[in-house]
Amino acid sequence: MIRISRHTRLTPENVIGRASDFFGEGGEALTERQRHSCCITFEGAGGYVTVSVVQEDSYRIVEVEAREFEYQAKRFLATF
Repeated sequence: MIRISRHTRLTPENVIGRASDFFGEGGEALTERQRHSCCITFEGAGGYVTVSVVQEDSYRIVEVEAREFEYQAKRFLATF
């Protein structure tokens, strides 16, 4: 399991949309289980990925927690 984070100036909606594109049907083909304005969760192949956005002053923190998709989680955060 991995838990990593990165700063961004993107809006939470933009981050969630990018996560959906990257991990969802158009990318890693994981099944979307939950979506809220601050987070999104995917499951599949015996693992999961949760992407959360936390507001901090003038920027946001993108947090990714993953099991069985550690490599993909690192690749996703590298896009910010």
